[in-house]
Amino acid sequence: MELTINHTTKKFEKLPENLEALLAMELPEKKKGIAVALNNRIIPQSFWAETFLRDKDSVLIITATQGG
Repeated sequence: MELTINHTTKKFEKLPENLEALLAMELPEKKKGIAVALNNRIIPQSFWAETFLRDKDSVLIITATQGG
């Protein structure tokens, strides 16, 4: 099974169940300042737990940074 995360293919023995689980794996220290698109559709944070992943999905994760 595989996902494309930020334009890079990543293989999994078992896909994370949902976006929330994927983000916990990919960005365990980040809780805020994250935007996610699944197959080119923005998914609001309130729907991450109920947005299930399928083989070959494309996920774009954008994180806010500080600085100027």
